[in-house]
Amino acid sequence: MSSQGQRVALRLEGVTVEFDDTVALENVNLEVRQGETCVIQGAAGSGKTVLLKTALGLIRPDAGRVELFGLDAGKLRRRELEELRARMGILFQEGGLFDSMTIEENVAYPLLNQKSVKCAPEEVLPRVKEALEFVELGHTLEKVPSELSGGMRRRVGIARAIVTQPELLLYDSPTAGLDPITANTIMALIAKEREIRQTTTLLATHRYQDGYLLANYRYNGATGQLEAVSNGTGLRTRFLILDRGRLVFEGSQRELEESRDEYVSKFTKALKQ
Repeated sequence: MSSQGQRVALRLEGVTVEFDDTVALENVNLEVRQGETCVIQGAAGSGKTVLLKTALGLIRPDAGRVELFGLDAGKLRRRELEELRARMGILFQEGGLFDSMTIEENVAYPLLNQKSVKCAPEEVLPRVKEALEFVELGHTLEKVPSELSGGMRRRVGIARAIVTQPELLLYDSPTAGLDPITANTIMALIAKEREIRQTTTLLATHRYQDGYLLANYRYNGATGQLEAVSNGTGLRTRFLILDRGRLVFEGSQRELEESRDEYVSKFTKALKQ
């Protein structure tokens, strides 16, 4: 595998999560190396969001082990886990912004409230501005979320996720409910972040197009545009399919599209429509 030799950013070993006797994840094994991109797909209720929250440490597994940057998350003290979370960022569904805060305050929130994030007071505003410029919303500092469109709120969510300059980024359905043009804009920003900072990326989505873009396009910093990459050369992208909490497929885009597994093939066909 092309990622051999790279350190492991995230490892799940036999992870099971249950809620009131309902299994949300069942014996999931997953290894994500630094710089890789993993596209997580599955029907509603298949466990995509639970997997991301378990990876982030917001949900503790009922069985199994979660390893972050080589450390067993289950054995860490609260402060140690907070330090690991400071190396991670997440875009929640719908952006997850605070309605009562300005855009500046929303993006600054991780810098001011994550104790393990080292940011001097005089550096907060410049970093907020940099993150908002990255998503092309530098003019929105004084606005509140209700003044922005759905796509713009999602872009602010990305700015908040990247403002701490994390090594591992988790995206939970970043294009859900958006029109195709806006969805492609969001995906282009995710590709831009991945290429510029070599960020390890986990993206949960129901759209086949999202994964296709990450597997076949890279951001060219010289032109400021996405460009197609022949056969995904150099883009270490894997696809994962969840079915009722079980990881039933893991492989390349080509392997995904050629799969004859009844569930996987039916799901991919539905995504292409």
